[in-house]
Amino acid sequence: MGENSWLAERFEAHRAHLQAVAYRMLGSLSEAEDAVQESWLHLSRADTSGVENLGGWLTTVVARVCLDMLRSRKARREDPMAAPDPAVDREAGTDPEREAVLADSVGLALLVVLDTLTPAERLAFVLHDLFAVPFEEIASIVGRSPAAARQLASRARRRVQGAPPSPDADVGRQREVVDAFIAAMRGGDFDALVAILDPDVVIHADATAEPPAGGEVRGARAWAKQAIPAARGAKFARPALVDGTVGIVLAPKGRLFRVLRFTLAQGKIARIDVVGDREQLRDLDVLVLDGGPHPEI
Repeated sequence: MGENSWLAERFEAHRAHLQAVAYRMLGSLSEAEDAVQESWLHLSRADTSGVENLGGWLTTVVARVCLDMLRSRKARREDPMAAPDPAVDREAGTDPEREAVLADSVGLALLVVLDTLTPAERLAFVLHDLFAVPFEEIASIVGRSPAAARQLASRARRRVQGAPPSPDADVGRQREVVDAFIAAMRGGDFDALVAILDPDVVIHADATAEPPAGGEVRGARAWAKQAIPAARGAKFARPALVDGTVGIVLAPKGRLFRVLRFTLAQGKIARIDVVGDREQLRDLDVLVLDGGPHPEI
């Protein structure tokens, strides 16, 4: 048996596993098959004489390929969960029925939630929680420390295990609340701001926020008294989808400076997370809703 045939045989022994990883990463059968084929090309060109665990090596390769595809998808602002067109699928040689069976076996709800994660979060969750890949290996793929990779998976896990959709999950309703928040801040309207906040609202800001906004503040009236006089940046506030829910970006001169993530409960803002750390900002999936350009880090 020639070396190439021997290598191809070993690759085929891992194909089902690689396709399972790629499908959960990408949510598309055709893209998963492309990623697996790309991993074969990497294998056929690489010197694997020193590789003791070929399955682990291939898993890392296909994960890197999928991560690049997810990042490219995010840059193009594609909708990966668009309804399939059977005519297009037949022309492309894919099988809609097989795709449906795969989606059912994985869980369509899980795929939908995974599509709300950032590429790095999705990779960390899929590899660790679904395929038991150690965080040390995940860290090398995403270019982070093992602790940061663990945090990515933890954030993703919270999203996946979150409560079922409620009326507050409606993007239209979220947009109304966020628009009212922006209007109150810009107008310096204390009463209007308090009216859209839960009385026990929690506002948590990371270490980059300036006093008095840094740290954690509880209570609508207590925070509004601080926020209204300090709302200098409200003129830069723009509604945006932040990791799939409506929030706010502050991007003076097109540079992303700060993001506000909102948690709604019974139509009011129950929590605001103020993110300014550059590394965390890079992990957020942000899409400005007013048609303006995407802010840059």
